[in-house]
Amino acid sequence: MEKVNIALIGAGGMANGVHYPSLRECEDVNLVGLCDMVPSKLQATAERFEIEETFTDYKQMLEKTSPDAVYILMPPQHLFPLAIHCLSQQHHVFIEKPPGVTLHQTKEMARAAEKNNCKSMVGFNRRFIPLLRKVKTIVEKQGPIIQCMSTFHKNTPDAHYYDGVIDVLTCDAIHAVDALRWLGGGEVKAVASDINSFYSERENSFNALVKFTSGASGYLCTNWSVGGRIHTFEMHAREISAYINPDAGGRAILHTPKGTTEITPEEAAGSDASHRAYGFYGESRHFVDCIQQNQQPLTCFADAVKTMELVTAIYQNRIDA
Repeated sequence: MEKVNIALIGAGGMANGVHYPSLRECEDVNLVGLCDMVPSKLQATAERFEIEETFTDYKQMLEKTSPDAVYILMPPQHLFPLAIHCLSQQHHVFIEKPPGVTLHQTKEMARAAEKNNCKSMVGFNRRFIPLLRKVKTIVEKQGPIIQCMSTFHKNTPDAHYYDGVIDVLTCDAIHAVDALRWLGGGEVKAVASDINSFYSERENSFNALVKFTSGASGYLCTNWSVGGRIHTFEMHAREISAYINPDAGGRAILHTPKGTTEITPEEAAGSDASHRAYGFYGESRHFVDCIQQNQQPLTCFADAVKTMELVTAIYQNRIDA
């Protein structure tokens, strides 16, 4: 199999912590260039991942390295023009969440990807967590999911992402929104939401009931003003219920009439490395496989539009509007 040449934009914490380690473990990937505007970060990251070509101008990097694909790991307010340029040059593009600051930006990136026949992907890694994928397969063997829940809590009531560029739901809680869409297994049919500002001047709690065309009922439960980070999921189908905590030290508990089964994240991943157990390797592997097989990734920009549309619907369908 031919190798996929990937150029990298960004040398921050997520890049170094999970994304580039995942790419290094893909034997059919060449890391052909790295761009960052901070020389110390650029040099340290290049040395760590043995990347010979380094740049402070991403357009120069693209011209010199001619990559198949580009990882753009930038804050959301800087993402859009880079993604549009890379797509215009017919490079496949991987980005972190959120997929732009607005729904409009996400739609424009989706249009550009389609126009230029590019593969695109948003890093909604929860869909690629081995434990969640394994449990979803087990549950759906009993029948379609009829009820699901996506919970995401933190203790940062005054969260102010990127100096206020983007809101809590679109920037961070969107992970829970996208996971709920995935679990619901259909298009969004109706939404009713309750949004609050607890101990803060900013809205920091987003709860919603979502009806899917599949017939499933989905529940989003997020609150940034509670005890700490809790990120759990539920899946229910005929004669089976699953409660999943995919974080390190967590587990999935499956209940059926025959008894209870438990699976840990590490067991499902076959590894205790965080980038493996928490889906980062899986999403990169999926992106590269899709390039190799000429398929569009599951979390392509067109699909990300639907997640951003659900975010918009949550804002627009408040029960106390």
